[in-house]
Amino acid sequence: MKTTTACAIGIATYAAGLAVGSQVIARRWRLTWGATSDEVTRTMPGDELLAEPDIVATRAIAIAAGPEQVWPWLVQLGPGRGGAYTYDWIENLLGLDMHSANTILPEFQSLSVGDAFTLGAKGPHMRVAILDPERTLVFASEDGRWVWAFGLYPAANGVRLVSRNRIATPDATVSTRLFNWLIMEPGSWVMERKMLLGIKERAEGRRWRNSRRSPGDRPAVCPR
Repeated sequence: MKTTTACAIGIATYAAGLAVGSQVIARRWRLTWGATSDEVTRTMPGDELLAEPDIVATRAIAIAAGPEQVWPWLVQLGPGRGGAYTYDWIENLLGLDMHSANTILPEFQSLSVGDAFTLGAKGPHMRVAILDPERTLVFASEDGRWVWAFGLYPAANGVRLVSRNRIATPDATVSTRLFNWLIMEPGSWVMERKMLLGIKERAEGRRWRNSRRSPGDRPAVCPR
C-alpha cells in the first residue's frame, strides 16, 4: 500500500510539474511570438518610461515593404481612427469601437507627441510619448502602467516591425495575476498576432489582391 501511495504521489507530482512547465514554455512563446532573441533583449525607445514592468511582451513580424509603406498604418491606429487591424468584432464586444481601415486615411496622418485617445468608455487614456517618423512610435497610458512601443528596423527584404508592451500591475491580487496569466495574456497574443499580420498584409498591398467581388461586398482575405 505504501509503495502504491508513494508511486501515485510521484506520478501526480510529475504531472503537475509537467503542466506548469508547459505553461511556462507556452507563456514565453506567446510573449515573444515572431521575435528573435536579439529583438527580445534589445532596448527600445519607451523602455525608460516604465522601468520595472510586471509583464513584457515583445512580438515581431517581417514585412516586405519599406518603412514609408508601414508607417501610415501605424500612425492611424486607434478607436475612431484606423482601428487596430485585428478582430473588430471582439474589440467591439469590449466596447472599444474599433473599425479597421483598409486604406490609408489622410485625416489621421498628422500624429504628434501629446495626441491621445481612450480605449473604450472606461479604458486607459493612451498618449503619444515618442514619435520618430518611419522609425518609432510609442504610446503611454496616463496612469503610467502601460507603455506600447512600435519599432521599424531595416531587414534584408524590407523591415521588421517590433511591438513591445510593458505593463505594471502593482496592485494585482494573486487571483488577478492568475487571470492575467491564463486568460488575458493568451488573449492579447491572439489579438496582437492578428494586428501584426493585418499591418503586414496592408503594407505589402496584398490583402485583397485578385479579389473579384463588387465594391459593396465584403472583400476576400488572401490565404497566408
